[in-house]
Amino acid sequence: MHHIAIVGSGPAGYYTAEAAQKKYGDDVRVDIIDRLPVPFGLIRFGVAPDHQSIKAVSKRYEKVALSDNVRFVGNVTVGQHISVDELRDLYDAVVLATGAPRDRALDITGADLPGVYGSAAFVGWYNGHPDFADLDPQLDGGHVAIIGNGNVALDVARILSKTKAEFAGSDIVAHALDRLMTAKTEQITILGRRGPHQIAMTPKELGELGRLEKAAPYVDRDDLPEEGADALLEPGIRKSVTHLREFAAIPESFRGDKDVRIEFDFYASPVAVEGDGKAERLVVERTILDKDLRSQGTGETYTIAANMVISCIGYQTPPIEGVPFEHGRGRFANDEGRILPGLYCAGWARRGPSGTIGTNRPDGYAIVDLIAEDIGSGSGGSGKGGRPALDALLAGRGADPVTFNDWKKIEEAEKARARDGAPHEKFVTIEEMIGARG
Repeated sequence: MHHIAIVGSGPAGYYTAEAAQKKYGDDVRVDIIDRLPVPFGLIRFGVAPDHQSIKAVSKRYEKVALSDNVRFVGNVTVGQHISVDELRDLYDAVVLATGAPRDRALDITGADLPGVYGSAAFVGWYNGHPDFADLDPQLDGGHVAIIGNGNVALDVARILSKTKAEFAGSDIVAHALDRLMTAKTEQITILGRRGPHQIAMTPKELGELGRLEKAAPYVDRDDLPEEGADALLEPGIRKSVTHLREFAAIPESFRGDKDVRIEFDFYASPVAVEGDGKAERLVVERTILDKDLRSQGTGETYTIAANMVISCIGYQTPPIEGVPFEHGRGRFANDEGRILPGLYCAGWARRGPSGTIGTNRPDGYAIVDLIAEDIGSGSGGSGKGGRPALDALLAGRGADPVTFNDWKKIEEAEKARARDGAPHEKFVTIEEMIGARG
């Protein structure tokens, strides 16, 4: 029997488990370990609550999770209840699929002022992540600055701009919905260091900004390149830039009927957050692109009002003691997924925060191919302790693991407490989750 441990129950973790099932059939036991009592990682806590169709991919993971040779071991923290080296002693292969749940630091003056948040924290707050349930974001001002030109920036802008009716069918948590409905937001500025042709925004997400009930997007025509240059872009980016051109053509009379203005500020690099004990304004430097399309500061600065600043500039994987780490890239140091003998990484923990949810599928399958090269793909195994040995160790340390069947009870309890029209109402503390399993 081959024993594989996967640390992290998000897309990379479950795709890796699926690949192990296909590679080894009944001759494998996979334990998926997560520090939270609930599975699915990014799907539950990162995907926007109004994008329920994307969250539906978890049904595929559930099929894997309910099979006999894959087990969810929630509420167990690697580094606290068990070390990576101990896992390597117990399993033929250990795969770190921990994702990239930490924000890249916003390295500017004033980034530590109240009212400045990373997107992991802000998105986690409205998605009910236990680490951020008590965030209490500074929503009483009229102006929000969002730093970044990717889909997360769009998600944040959209969530800040929606009416209560537009959240129908979403699973935004109640404490965030109530707080957003009392927000005073009038102006949202989305800043990007480069131009429209360099955005990392997909057409679907960008197009949604043009269909909001109380908000309208604004793009300065002068920021748009010559239209003929769009032909050189990849099809997806070309469609996104078409949306930007449509936003630039929206008449002012239409925008005048909207309560919230969403303004794209291209060629703009944040320099400092200023304010009297809290964020009040953002100092921005105008940029230009060099021949390699990298942004360069011009020395010209200006100031925009910003009672809240949300940094959407990327994520990084948290280090784990004893595991080689590339701090510059925010990921585990690895050679195509191999870290150390018997230790691997998959997904964002391997690549850094890039690609879509679906990108993790081929990634997980590739890692299992590496494992098969290293430990063999036939029947048998090393005789390591695997699942029974893990259970004995955790019991001796007072851990309280949550199984997938426990999770199903938590899920049913969340469905039972949902507001009208919502799929469920998430528990936002670990204590509530543990209590709901009965």
